[in-house]
Amino acid sequence: MRGFKALVTSLVAGAALLTAAGAQAAFPDRPITMIVPWGAGGGTDATARIIASLMEKELKQPVNVVNRTGGSGVVGHSAIAQAPADGYTIGMITVEIAMMHWQGLTELNPTSYTPIALVNADPAGVQVAADAPYKNVKELLAAVKAGGPGKFKASGTGQGGIWHLAIAGLLKDQGIDPANVAWVPSNGAAPGLQDMIAGGVQIAPVSLPEARALIEAGKVKSLAVMDAKPSALFPKVPTLKSETGSDWTMAAWRGIAAPKGLPKDVADKLTAVVKKVYDSKEYQDFMAQRGFGIVWAGPADYAKFMAKSDSDMGTVMKAVGIAK
Repeated sequence: MRGFKALVTSLVAGAALLTAAGAQAAFPDRPITMIVPWGAGGGTDATARIIASLMEKELKQPVNVVNRTGGSGVVGHSAIAQAPADGYTIGMITVEIAMMHWQGLTELNPTSYTPIALVNADPAGVQVAADAPYKNVKELLAAVKAGGPGKFKASGTGQGGIWHLAIAGLLKDQGIDPANVAWVPSNGAAPGLQDMIAGGVQIAPVSLPEARALIEAGKVKSLAVMDAKPSALFPKVPTLKSETGSDWTMAAWRGIAAPKGLPKDVADKLTAVVKKVYDSKEYQDFMAQRGFGIVWAGPADYAKFMAKSDSDMGTVMKAVGIAK
């Protein structure tokens, strides 16, 4: 009798182990939701949708993109962070997660998530009108330094937005008072660039993909890119490092993340799938056609990247007086 009970106990335990292993191996066994904190039709939305469509092929499950907008990105980023940590809700977080808490908009920060992978970064550039007298960024910076507070104006995003911080950080790095360039808020890069062409501002520190059409049309020239290496889109545009010796970099970035506490096996599977998507010809071609910068970082490097982004943002936002 004891032998029979032992056999039954052993069979039950074995069945439980097999069931657990089967459940674990089955992820995902239902659709996944990918939350995007920004509106449909924008660059973040487009990037998320190509990744989601390619993930579906790998996972054999639908990956549904849901736009959760509002609160300058707070609504969507909060929805990602507050979802169950089971892998069935993931999201595309953006550079704003390293900015919002400094502004007192939320307590969320890059450590509020399980990092899956960094997939995109578009560095800031230093754009001026095609007929501007500056041959290079050193000449522009010298003029800004000599001009004093407010003589120069720049635009390309809202007050305290990524491109505002890009130019402020560059000025601070070069020992120039950020107040020497007054920021003119705009609803994005396009109106900021148009204002520059019209003579309303002198600098548009937006990304090269955003300035691409006007650069190619001969209406705008880019003096430098705020990155460690030249842009694949415009390889002849020099880096700040090569022109000034500055190590200052700034980029708008996007990456896949999940709620904090995601089981490691699920996180590892998602990272492996996103890496396949990133390496695919479809993704590479999609990003190249739009001029979006592609960069890969797995979970550990992605976490370090976000930590640096967060630190840089805090330093600049304090310098320009917009950190709480």
